[in-house]
Amino acid sequence: MHIGVDTGGTFTDLVVFDPATGQLDTHKVSSTPDNPALAVLQGVQDLLQKHNQPNDVVQYLVHGTTVATNAVLQSKWAKSALITTEGFRDVLEIGRQNRPELYNFFTVKPEPLVPRHLRLEISERLDYQGKVIRELDEAHIDQLAETLIQSGVDSVSIVFLFSYLNPEHERRVRALLQDKIDIPIILSSETLPEFREYERTSTTVLNAALVPVVDRYLQALDEETRNLGIQKDWRIMQSNAGITSAAFARTMPVTLLLSGPAGGVEGSRFVGQQTGHLNLITLDMGGTSCDVSLIHQGQPKLTSEGQIADRPLRVPMVDMETIGAGGGSIAWIDAGGALRVGPQSAGAQPGPVCYGRGGTQPAVTDAQLALGRLNPKTPLGDIPRLDIEASKAAILEHIAKPLDMSMEEAASGILAVADAHMERAIRLISIERGHDPRQFALLGFGGAGPLHAGALAKRLNIPTVIIPNSAGVLSAFGLLTADLVHTFVQTVLQKQGAIGWGQFNHIYQNFKTEAQQRLESDGIEPEKMMFQPSMDVRYQGQSFEINVDVLDQSLGEKDFGQIAKHFHESHQMLYGYSDEGEPLEVVNLRLKAVGPMDKPHFPEQQTDQTEPTLISKRQVYFEETGWGECSCFERESIQHPMTFAGPAILEGKESTVVIHPNRLVKADPYGHLIVEEV
Repeated sequence: MHIGVDTGGTFTDLVVFDPATGQLDTHKVSSTPDNPALAVLQGVQDLLQKHNQPNDVVQYLVHGTTVATNAVLQSKWAKSALITTEGFRDVLEIGRQNRPELYNFFTVKPEPLVPRHLRLEISERLDYQGKVIRELDEAHIDQLAETLIQSGVDSVSIVFLFSYLNPEHERRVRALLQDKIDIPIILSSETLPEFREYERTSTTVLNAALVPVVDRYLQALDEETRNLGIQKDWRIMQSNAGITSAAFARTMPVTLLLSGPAGGVEGSRFVGQQTGHLNLITLDMGGTSCDVSLIHQGQPKLTSEGQIADRPLRVPMVDMETIGAGGGSIAWIDAGGALRVGPQSAGAQPGPVCYGRGGTQPAVTDAQLALGRLNPKTPLGDIPRLDIEASKAAILEHIAKPLDMSMEEAASGILAVADAHMERAIRLISIERGHDPRQFALLGFGGAGPLHAGALAKRLNIPTVIIPNSAGVLSAFGLLTADLVHTFVQTVLQKQGAIGWGQFNHIYQNFKTEAQQRLESDGIEPEKMMFQPSMDVRYQGQSFEINVDVLDQSLGEKDFGQIAKHFHESHQMLYGYSDEGEPLEVVNLRLKAVGPMDKPHFPEQQTDQTEPTLISKRQVYFEETGWGECSCFERESIQHPMTFAGPAILEGKESTVVIHPNRLVKADPYGHLIVEEV
């Protein structure tokens, strides 16, 4: 058996796949925020007991984890120190000149991860070419080690000026410190060998602060898994939609900050290939948040620039917009009398009012339930039933009466506000990136995505909605479809006409050599390894660059014309203009190394039945028609080549799908639903 586990804010989702039969099964358990491993292990045990299988039948384990993300969002990272070039201890605090809000002069920056008294300096200096202009003061190492011991830090990062060009000083300090202290020592030249001091420092410090947290979690998870009799190592999903070994993840937790959402993007890519839709906008709506991303021509859009909790982060990651709009997002009225939804969330505890766990403020899930779109008798994870009367009462008390409207108007308003937040995120990830959303299909998944996808497609004139098989646990399923990925980067900063192609080829070859070693240790055969080189290019004088694919790792001047052509085309699409007469500059060289993994293979299915199994008919409220009788079908009974029209409610064991009026539903041979306008 192959098992994928995705930890969410409300539920932990599990998918088990049997390669011998092509059978897929899913499971949900409530997340355990205080110790996420408890839910992971409980879910694995539940699945094995359900299938009456011995624990040693598990051959493959993949995990999408929020441990690193939550540590940052909740400020629960390890106590860490920073050693940096003399005179640069305050780079982390000074940051950039730009403000989050242009006209707000009182913006409060987040506190640095490392307080000033733990930002230590040492005399050394490299110039902009990486040449030593001040030797490392090795005599000062003993004093630094003593300070670190006395302060009781759990980790230390080393960030020297221009060390991305020459890492020798950083490596020397680590070697000397390792003889004196037994804590993780993280180098910027290994974490992020790129220019831009603030971003490089922030990313390295963040990595160092997370190493003890993630290391403890993954080590404990591994030990408990082996105690269950499962003798397989965990693979971990990275922010770039590729998996890696738990051993590597423990040393580079900064690459895990979008671990869970990236699994959903990878699962969406797989479904897109099955359905023949290579251009997708993904809508992953869970209990606490909604993640929106874009897949173009079968490949997720990646970026190396991001933020988490207002802290800059430069590692390859899925280009994603995350907003506080989930099933647990709380509806409230602001001081001006306007209806607001989120970003506050009821989470897993106490959850929406309908969970019966003590929640008193109405949430998005309460609005869906009150309008008849959820079945109160259908279990949700380990919640046996939903309290519809409590949801209606909460909406009336907190929203409808203060705004002098009916319960239906208030519940519809809650959903409309939540949808408006998601619409804004979709526009940002598509239109503002140069893509027309009408040329994409909207793929809705997560526990709440299939409830909202239809309304969002209507707002944006997106012609096709795809609801994948097992949509509620697609992020967990995506873990089983992902390949092993390692990424490499090196800043070069060379201008057109003066490029050292020999140096470029040498760097690419070094990348490839290290990549081969990593993939070999991951168990990938050499003939299966794939290498995808690229460059970050910009017009001379620009502050930001665009990543451009390179066809080969062996390059010369003859190849620059094609590179320039791709850059101009990308610049035109992103910004609406390009200038082929402007000289270019190559900023960074990159390599993505891929170790292909065996993908789940599903036999095509079809049925002789013409209609899905009818569960019931009940009154459901739609904005277009008001209250009306609506057919509620069993989601799992819908198979190819069934076709039927909305309105309808499709009840599955891990998610519910809302089909709006004037929409036509078709089932494909893999059980995915294609919803289009009649």
